[in-house]
Parts: sequence; C-alpha cells; structure tokens
Amino acid sequence: MNMSEDEKHEFPHWEELYQQREIESMPWFNPELDDDLESALDELGLQRGSALDLGTGPGTQAIGLARRGFTVTATDISDAAIRLAREKAQKQGLEIAWEQDDILDTKLDRHFDLIFDRGCFHVLAPERREDYVKTVSGLLKTGGHLFLKCFSRLQPGEQGPYRFTPEQIREIFGSRLSVLSIKETVYQGTLDPLPRALFCTMRREV
Repeated sequence: MNMSEDEKHEFPHWEELYQQREIESMPWFNPELDDDLESALDELGLQRGSALDLGTGPGTQAIGLARRGFTVTATDISDAAIRLAREKAQKQGLEIAWEQDDILDTKLDRHFDLIFDRGCFHVLAPERREDYVKTVSGLLKTGGHLFLKCFSRLQPGEQGPYRFTPEQIREIFGSRLSVLSIKETVYQGTLDPLPRALFCTMRREV
C-alpha cells in the first residue's frame, strides 16, 4: 500500500511529545551548540547581538548561544518544551527570553541579528514555506543572518521531515535572502546513523 504525502510527513503533536517523553531521548537532542552553527559563527566573526532560536525544542541551542554572549530569544510551538527549557536555563543562571510562539502566526515584534532554525522549516507543509520565508526574513535586521539546518535529499527514505536539495533552498529563499553557503552535513542527535542534513547560511541584504 502506498502512503500519501500527508501520511509520509505526519508529525507528532508537539505539546504531547514534550509532556510525555524525556527530552534527552528525542532524535534531535544535542546537548552542545550545533557544530555547524559554531563553525559558521566563528567564520563570520559573530560574537554578540540578538539571536532567535526558532523551534527551540529542548532549548540546548538557545543555551549555547547565550553562553557565547548573545542576547537570546527562544520560541517553540509547544508550551511544555518552553517550560522545560526555561527550567534548565534558570538552573544554569542564564537569562533567555522564552516564548511560546507559532512562526506562521508569530507574535514576535522585534528584529534579530541572527536566527537559527534547526528543525522547524523542514516540518512545515509545502504551501506554507513562502509564508515562513516572508516572516523570517522580516524578523531579521538588515545584514542579519539566518542559519538553517534541514534534512538533505541525501537522507534515505520519505517519512518524517521533508528533504531538500541545495537548489531547492536557493529557489525557496533566494527572492528575499542572499544564500551565502549550503553544505552537506549531519544532524547531531540520538539517531544512528546520524541523519543527512543541509546547513545553510543566508543574509538579509536590505
């Protein structure tokens, strides 16, 4: 029996997921700042400024950015994810603005030097991608960077997050952002083997 596109890309109810499962067991859990983001920040000489961790989930990336000296806002569609991440950050004495928010109906009203998306974009329905690009580019300051990590077309199978080629990323984002680089990499997390990913660096020019 062939699965429909909707069935292939059926995603969990995020609120229930974060209420019922240990964060450390989730496929995308990575306790440290993403290797590719760390390298990109170093290469670009980005050391401070305002950062948005979009779809923060376990909150580890927001915590990593705060440790590096950024003023961090972290959002997720799940209240439970935000609550758990806030508790973890407070124990470490880190000040992060945690907000429950849906990027496709965002309540954010400020602009950022840096936005990191490590798993939000690639679970959105294809018909909402244009809305995402418009919203995210609008949240960036002129000269601000979007760092996007998503599943690569090289990742086997069809189920779970949507897969992308570098050409598709350029086509989807290129009208509003300059695509500076796209590299093939992996998602650090709890899966073995680690899923194949694209790490994309983009900038808002005007």
